[in-house]
Amino acid sequence: MTASAQTASQLPDTPRMKTHRFRQLCQVRVSGYLLAALALTAPAAAQQPPKELTPHQRAIAAGYKALTLCEGQFGGGRTPEQVAALELTGIYPEYEALVAELPATSNDRERSVRVPFAPDMPPRLAYRVPHFGCTLAPIGGKRTMPPPQHGHSNIFIAASAAPWPMGDAGIAPKPSPALASAIAAAFDPAMSKGRTTGVVVLRDGKVIAERYADGFGPLVPNRTWSVAKSIAGTLVGIVVGEGKLDPMKPATIPEWRGYGDPRASITLDQLLRMASGLGSDTAGNRTDAIYFGGTAVTEQAVDWPLVAPPGGTFRYANNDTLLAVRALRAALNDDNAYRGFPLGRLLSPLGMRHTTTGIDWQGNFVLSSQVWSTARDFARLGELWRNDGVWQGKRILPEGWMKYMTTPSGPQPAGNGPGYGATLWLFGPKQGLPEGSYAAQGNRGQSIFVIPSARLVVVRRGEDQAGNAFDAPRFVAEVLKAVQ
Repeated sequence: MTASAQTASQLPDTPRMKTHRFRQLCQVRVSGYLLAALALTAPAAAQQPPKELTPHQRAIAAGYKALTLCEGQFGGGRTPEQVAALELTGIYPEYEALVAELPATSNDRERSVRVPFAPDMPPRLAYRVPHFGCTLAPIGGKRTMPPPQHGHSNIFIAASAAPWPMGDAGIAPKPSPALASAIAAAFDPAMSKGRTTGVVVLRDGKVIAERYADGFGPLVPNRTWSVAKSIAGTLVGIVVGEGKLDPMKPATIPEWRGYGDPRASITLDQLLRMASGLGSDTAGNRTDAIYFGGTAVTEQAVDWPLVAPPGGTFRYANNDTLLAVRALRAALNDDNAYRGFPLGRLLSPLGMRHTTTGIDWQGNFVLSSQVWSTARDFARLGELWRNDGVWQGKRILPEGWMKYMTTPSGPQPAGNGPGYGATLWLFGPKQGLPEGSYAAQGNRGQSIFVIPSARLVVVRRGEDQAGNAFDAPRFVAEVLKAVQ
C-alpha cells in the first residue's frame, strides 16, 4: 500500500488529538501566492475568504478526489502526481482548495483510493471494477463488489495489433503544414484558452492528424463528462432499433408508476432533448451528489418534481439523460443484459477498447458524465455517426436514428449558440461551421465534431480550468480551412 499523505487511521488514538491533527491536515486554506494573485485581479468586494463547506460538501470533495485518482491511476496508468496537477486543478471553485489538501491513500492490490474527510466518518472509497472503471462507495459505505483476484496497479490496456479503425496499427498521419499549425495552436497556451490533452482528425475515416500533451497519448483515457450523454443517446438508439423502446411514448421509469404521478407522461424523446420539465437543486448540469457523493441514480434522479409542462422548455440537465438510461434499464428488464449492453453492443463492435462506462454502487450506469475514454475511441464513435450508424459495413444503429439525433424538435437553447437535437449539439453558419455540422460536447473541453459535408471528424480532449473555455467551433473551423 502506498500513501500520498498520512491517513486518518495513522493519527493519535485519543479522540481530542485525533480531531485536532485531522483538522490541521484537512483544513481548507489558500496559499499565499494565490491570495496575491487574487489581490491583483479581483475587485475588493470579491476578496472574501472561502465559505466553510458543509459536511456533505466535504464528502463530495473527497469523493471527487478519490474517483479521479482511481480512474487516472488504474484506468489511465498515470501517477497520482500527474492526476493531481491536471485533472484536480481548475475544478469547481468551491471544492478545489479542499481537494488539494485532503490526503489520499492508493491500494495497488485492491485498485482502490481512500480519501478521509471527517474524523468521525470512514474515508470516501473509489475502487476499480473490471469493464466499468471506478465506482464510488456511498458516503459512509464500503466496497460492494469484490476486489480483483490478481490485483496490480498496471492494468493499462496495450495497443491492438489490428489495423485502424478496429485497432491501433497502421496509423501514420502526415498532416499538411497548415493542419499541423492549426493543431499546434490548440496546444499553445499563448494562442488558445484551455489545456488541450489530445487531438485526432479523421477524413473519410482515416487518421490524418494526431497529437497529445505530455502525460497523455493514444491509449490514455480521461473523463468524457457530457460527451457521455451522446453515448447514452447512441445506446438508446440500439434499443429502439430492437423495438424495446419508443421515443415518442412515455419513458419507462418504474419509480413513476404510482397512481396520479404527473411525471409518468414525460416521453423518452423529451428526456433525450432536455425538455422534461423537471427541476433540480441547481440549474443546468450539476449533479454532484450522484457524480461524487456516491448517491445512486435511482435514489436521486428519479425524485425531482415537475416545474414546467413536459415538452415546453429546454433546460440542460444531467437528470434527463440519467432518466433516459433508467428507462433503457427497465426496457431491457434484465440487469445482466443491461450491464453488458454498452460493452457488448457498442464499445467492442467499434474497437473502443479504452472506454469504460461507470456505474454507481447500485449498478446504474452514470451515462451523463461518468465515462472514461480516449481521443481515438472518440474518433471511432464520431465515424460511426458520420456513416449513419454503420460500422465496417454492419448497421449498428437503426436506419434514421442519426437523423433523429441531429434534428431539432421542440424547445431550443436560448441565444445564438448551437441548437440541440437528441443528445447532440447542432452547429452551422452562425457558429462559423457548415450547415449540418453537429457535436458531442463535455465539461473541461471534451468534443467530437462531425462535419458531414467535409467527410470530417475532429476530436479535442482537454482538462480545461473552470471559466477558461476552449473555443472548439473556432478550432474546428481552422481545421476545416486547413484541409480544404
